Amino acid sequence: MPAVSKGDGMRGLAVFISDIRNCKSKEAEIKRINKELANIRSKFKGDKALDGYSKKKYVCKLLFIFLLGHDIDFGHMEAVNLLSSNKYTEKQIGYLFISVLVNSNSELIRLINNAIKNDLASRNPTFMCLALHCIANVGSREMGEAFAADIPRILVAGDSMDSVKQSAALCLLRLYKASPDLVPMGEWTARVVHLLNDQHMGVVTAAVSLITCLCKKNPDDFKTCISLAVSRLSRIVSSASTDLQDYTYYFVPAPWLSVKLLRLLQCYPPPEDAAVKGRLVECLETVLNKAQEPPKSKKVQHSNAKNAILFETISLIIHYDSEPNLLVRACNQLGQFLQHRETNLRYLALESMCTLASSEFSHEAVKTHIDTVINALKTERDVSVRQRAADLLYAMCDRSNAKQIVSEMLRYLETADYAIREEIVLKVAILAEKYAVDYSWYVDTILNLIRIAGDYVSEEVWYRVLQIVTNRDDVQGYAAKTVFEALQAPACHENMVKVGGYILGEFGNLIAGDPRSSPPVQFSLLHSKFHLCSVATRALLLSTYIKFINLFPETKATIQGVLRAGSQLRNADVELQQRAVEYLTLSSVASTDVLVRVLATVLEEMPPFPERESSILAKLKRKKGPGAGSALDDGRRDPSSHDINGGVEPTPSTVSTPSPSADLLGLRAAPPPAAPPAPLGAGNLLVDVFSDGPAAQPSLGPTPEEAFLSPGPEDIGPPIPEADELLNKFVCRNNGVLFENQLLQIGVKSEFRQNLGRMYLFYGNKTSVQFQNFSPTVVHPGDLQTHILSTWSSPLAPARPLQRAQLAVQTKRVASQVDGGAQVQQVLNIECLRDFLTPPHLSVRFRYGGAPQSLTLKLPVTINKFFQPTEMAAQDFFQRWKQLSLRPQGGWNWGFQLLGFGSALLDNVDPNPENFVGAGIIQTKALQVGCLLRLEPNAQAQMYRLTLRTSKEPVSRHLCELLAQQF
Repeated sequence: MPAVSKGDGMRGLAVFISDIRNCKSKEAEIKRINKELANIRSKFKGDKALDGYSKKKYVCKLLFIFLLGHDIDFGHMEAVNLLSSNKYTEKQIGYLFISVLVNSNSELIRLINNAIKNDLASRNPTFMCLALHCIANVGSREMGEAFAADIPRILVAGDSMDSVKQSAALCLLRLYKASPDLVPMGEWTARVVHLLNDQHMGVVTAAVSLITCLCKKNPDDFKTCISLAVSRLSRIVSSASTDLQDYTYYFVPAPWLSVKLLRLLQCYPPPEDAAVKGRLVECLETVLNKAQEPPKSKKVQHSNAKNAILFETISLIIHYDSEPNLLVRACNQLGQFLQHRETNLRYLALESMCTLASSEFSHEAVKTHIDTVINALKTERDVSVRQRAADLLYAMCDRSNAKQIVSEMLRYLETADYAIREEIVLKVAILAEKYAVDYSWYVDTILNLIRIAGDYVSEEVWYRVLQIVTNRDDVQGYAAKTVFEALQAPACHENMVKVGGYILGEFGNLIAGDPRSSPPVQFSLLHSKFHLCSVATRALLLSTYIKFINLFPETKATIQGVLRAGSQLRNADVELQQRAVEYLTLSSVASTDVLVRVLATVLEEMPPFPERESSILAKLKRKKGPGAGSALDDGRRDPSSHDINGGVEPTPSTVSTPSPSADLLGLRAAPPPAAPPAPLGAGNLLVDVFSDGPAAQPSLGPTPEEAFLSPGPEDIGPPIPEADELLNKFVCRNNGVLFENQLLQIGVKSEFRQNLGRMYLFYGNKTSVQFQNFSPTVVHPGDLQTHILSTWSSPLAPARPLQRAQLAVQTKRVASQVDGGAQVQQVLNIECLRDFLTPPHLSVRFRYGGAPQSLTLKLPVTINKFFQPTEMAAQDFFQRWKQLSLRPQGGWNWGFQLLGFGSALLDNVDPNPENFVGAGIIQTKALQVGCLLRLEPNAQAQMYRLTLRTSKEPVSRHLCELLAQQF
């Protein structure tokens, strides 16, 4: 960079700055600034032309005034004029002013672009660097469009100086982050990657930053960078501090470049080439060996640089998860940091060990540090370090140490910071359920949890313990006894009252034989808490009281007296008043044996809950926020552990490798809607998407606030060969697995009402590797496409549909990255505008381990989904049947399963009782299509004749084709 001469000191600027600093008040400063602005304005508007030095001085003053917080509305043209100067200092001030004050939408952008273009073509390296810096600082799309094609050429040109290459790489990185579509890297890719071999370390550092960003979107295009990055990393790691003197930082060779190279390698799976992989493993071992060497300097900068490389190396080892020796060594190295005097190192060590604990290779090594981690949980002063210690205990927990870890976390919970109590409560609840050796220990743990931190025990936790106690006969008596004893405490949390009310109401008879817990004693104990509880808890207790009448008839008079009390019958809360009135009436009418049996039936013991995965884990994930899925799912599972509620846990190989038997969504084990849900299958780390909770009853119809129009089918391949077979499975059902292979599972849950429908698509990553650029898109083939694409005028707000449109589909965006073992959900809002014959297509694209993956399926949206069952009398049915016979209809000799097709089956309509007839209306926005069907079985010939008639021939034929596929 040219030296600044003594004459460039700009004495006038120095005097002005001194005057500003000497102002005694804000008013004095503003007065001085206004005086200076008036002077500068007069100079710019004067008849006398200003020389370059004067322009530079006045532009500098304007820049200083702007930095003080005052608006500047003139001087921009003078700054642009400075760009044409041949003096470095004048050109520098011009670019500085433009970078700070010129808006990307300014009218001067074209003039600025011309000046930049001239400097880039000048081949003066100093001027070229100034121009590149300005492009990067402004970063507008217009500048990107003007120079995106020139900057890669400058970057790879053989005659470009090293400083220019550095600036060009960083400028290109800035433009790519702002507008990725403007950076055409196709023809420059190989030459940009080759910059990793450049002799100048600064160029290599800038190139690594650029390549790391580019390869995240196009990993295949930059895959050749792996061998070059390993080679460069090997040279740095094996070099002495004297070999790279210009890039050695406190005896650590090129620490920033080493960290960047290690991060670049984390964008790819382990190298396939054995030689490259061996060299990389050697590099990683060298870094771990150097970490054991005594420090060459006592300066903190030396240890910071050394540890930065070490932690990034450990991150790469964890990312590969394929070298047991390196994983164990990394764990041992982190274990040394757990007692380091630096708080930051202890924090980073705990955080990294949380990830190591999920690996089957290093889990046992992590467990050896359990005492140190427990001590950190008790003694650390920094709350963030204590939280990481709790996370690590959660991650390292298995069958062998579950009781120790849970007891320590319960003990810590009594003094834990309020900010992390709820999270620890969730973790204790999950561990207690997951690794329970016997159910009595689980019940004791949850009741202790409520006693210690009742305010932080969410509904999911105590709901779960009630489900498990209800489902396990062997623990019900113990639970009733334990909760009865817990309720005798003088200060009892309301959540304990809820749990006690439910359990005693269901299983209080199991402890009623003991005089100390006789029915009157149980009732008195519960009712003593009644006046201290909230409305919701009082409502639960009233339900317990009416169950007591069924379990213990001797308490009937006492409980009826409570229900008759004016405080209940005339309660201000409608819910409590209604319960009191109804329960009192229900107990009073039960005077005969028949009514007693009716009452016993109504108030009988709750049936077992459907076996499904606990929702506590999902709540913990929401509490931890995005990016915490892998650590919370705990990809390494203890083979000897079991799910206390009947689920089967995956073995380590289930998670670390793709398996066709993995059932991430819990769909395969799900029975038809009429049957009770079956236990979830192996590998079910995700929530039960087919639970009967409130989330399963969404409102139907498009939601414009969260919707956008699906793009067209450009570059979309044809559906996979088995697409029709997969579609046919959903003609008569709404829930199930649409597609599954070794990488991906796609589950469907949908419901339709009249001409509206809502569909949930669940994409489950069955591998341990993150999916990149995950993009599911709904496209519309054939005529349906043109109609759909013209349905909405805006991506966010629906417009009036065109008359020819058949189907409107709105989709909600999903995350572009899907972590290993994780699931994302996509919502589709569907509106049937007219009858249609072709279903939409679902195109799914993503990158797995750098390789692009794509598939196209047929979305299970068929015309029969919009059936509205219709009841008809026999006379009306056959009258309409004859009217429709005038039109050509379809008749086929096949056997069918009509259940679930959508129409209503009508009884006592056909004269032949062996025949089946049905009626329904296909609801669309534009019109309604009536449909009648008649199934005539011939048992002797083992044939069936199905005749289907509608008011539109194409609909008749299409419905028959759909039914034919069900045979």
